[in-house]
Amino acid sequence: MELPRRTRGDELLRPGELTTLRARLRRIAPSHDLATVIACAFDHRTRMLPFIYADTRMAPAGVRGIGSAMVDAGFAKTRVVLQQWNRHFRPSRMRLDGRVPDLFMVSSMGLHSGRCMAMIRDARRIDPAHRPLIIAGGPHAVYQPYELFGGDPADPAGADVVVTGEEFVLLSLLEVLLSTRAAGEPMLSAFRRARDAGALDAIPGLVYPRGERDGVAEELVDTGVQRLLGDLDELPDPVLGYRLLEAPSRWGTTLRADAVPASRIRRLTPISSIVLTFGCKFACQYCPIPAYNQRQHRLKSPGRIAEEMWRLYREYGLRYFFGADDNFFNHKARTLDIVETLARAEFDGVRLRRKARWHTEVTVHDTLQMKEHLPLVRESGCRALWLGVEDLTATLVNKGQSVDKTTEAFNRLRDAGICPMPMMMHHDSQPLYSRAGNYGLLNQIKVLRRAGAVSLQVLMLTPSAGTKLYEGTFTGGQVIDRAGGARAEPHMYDGNYVVASGHRRPWRKQLNLLAGYLYFYNPVWFAAALLGRKTKVSQRAAMMQVVGMLGLVQSVRRTSGWALRLMFGRIERLAGPPVSRVPVRGVDGSASACHGPSDAPSPAAGRGRAVPLPIAVG
Repeated sequence: MELPRRTRGDELLRPGELTTLRARLRRIAPSHDLATVIACAFDHRTRMLPFIYADTRMAPAGVRGIGSAMVDAGFAKTRVVLQQWNRHFRPSRMRLDGRVPDLFMVSSMGLHSGRCMAMIRDARRIDPAHRPLIIAGGPHAVYQPYELFGGDPADPAGADVVVTGEEFVLLSLLEVLLSTRAAGEPMLSAFRRARDAGALDAIPGLVYPRGERDGVAEELVDTGVQRLLGDLDELPDPVLGYRLLEAPSRWGTTLRADAVPASRIRRLTPISSIVLTFGCKFACQYCPIPAYNQRQHRLKSPGRIAEEMWRLYREYGLRYFFGADDNFFNHKARTLDIVETLARAEFDGVRLRRKARWHTEVTVHDTLQMKEHLPLVRESGCRALWLGVEDLTATLVNKGQSVDKTTEAFNRLRDAGICPMPMMMHHDSQPLYSRAGNYGLLNQIKVLRRAGAVSLQVLMLTPSAGTKLYEGTFTGGQVIDRAGGARAEPHMYDGNYVVASGHRRPWRKQLNLLAGYLYFYNPVWFAAALLGRKTKVSQRAAMMQVVGMLGLVQSVRRTSGWALRLMFGRIERLAGPPVSRVPVRGVDGSASACHGPSDAPSPAAGRGRAVPLPIAVG
């Protein structure tokens, strides 16, 4: 289910195309006075290792980026609601500027799709005469947009249109709708007229329903794969998005009169996610990133990155940045250009590196390519790098890593004062411990700890939409539908739960994950980090031990019940991947839609057929 590639040479937008589109919208925005609410779906059951703390203390870049684009295009009446902070938010009760918004946008990852659909369902309860146009987007929309439409006549709730692309696709949609909208006409009405006239078909990156019977669409129309923004300097200023955040509320269901004041931003979201580069040269079968980026490497100019960090510091006091990179070291020359600029950047007589600390993701292979320049990387403000180690023996995936290469990379990072933060994958053939070699999970964690790992991420290999392995994992009978009568829900597809395994005793895999974390995060290693030799890295290691132990408590609490079901319950597995209840067609009526499932519509509620398999216990 990898996304298909556009015709070579047609993967990217023309230079300046996004900037020009925003300028056109600014000219017409005053005559429409749109009010928009953008919600980020979040399932609080995902709060455990390795995402604990950052999941609620770092406002996601995606919804902030969409909010920034709306404001930059002239639509100042925009609010961003994070379910991380507002668990009980009810779209049916939202009012902005004293009225029901014209647009309700919701962004979601696949594991938060349950909360996403609940918000969409609630928004559709608004009186049809005043209901906003519902637009869904985010990673879940990119790979499985058909799941965001209602397919059950008894519960037909779904989005009006799904955006399977980035800011340019959304703004292009708005331009078409506003060009046909009559004065005072609801946006939902304008959308339906534009849809029925075929005006949306020329915008790659949309999926919308056509025809209706018993409240369910007769088919979904897929306009194709988006063209990507190549020059990330054309993105709007991220400072704008922070001005739109809805303040946290423990029990509130509606919106406050005003967004969070600038003085509270640093306390609520001390870590700022920031776009630096997109793309990776590797083509791992479990990863959707290369296909999404159309095998392109996209980046911001070094000067623009430095300016954004400084403006975010000046406006909100933000000092800690996490780069939303796929592989920051992907291109050595471009990386050096960025870090050199950040190291020497100066604003108002102040060196940026004294105010900004940044972190991002890289690979072991590319870290070794940069090993002579790691002191410069630290000088630029980098303090931690997350490395996709996956498997030290390269049995699961080979990205040029090995025990010796990984150890060297970690030692080089520590010597430079940069914290190495490994990310690993556990899989069926890997034992918890091996007597010889380094194949066992604990063996590899021991190597990483001795090499200086400051934190640890261990996730079970899980089917991920948009990857080469996705369909084969289902058809191979590995994906668990139910265990002990409990269904594997979307929030369990985060790698913390064993939901795909061919092992005869999958509960062992579940317990292995907890054992790996317990081996790394425990009071012994906390004391060792706290009392050992003081280095640039040791204090951060002690802090991460505290975060890790707290997160481990949550992981045990949330996953132990599933482990017991795997151990003692009857396990049923899916025979095929999720399919759409509604046919997905291309704009020409063909069945080969870019974002559609490969199988025909099924009556099975969008899930593959469940097949009970005997599982040994003990």
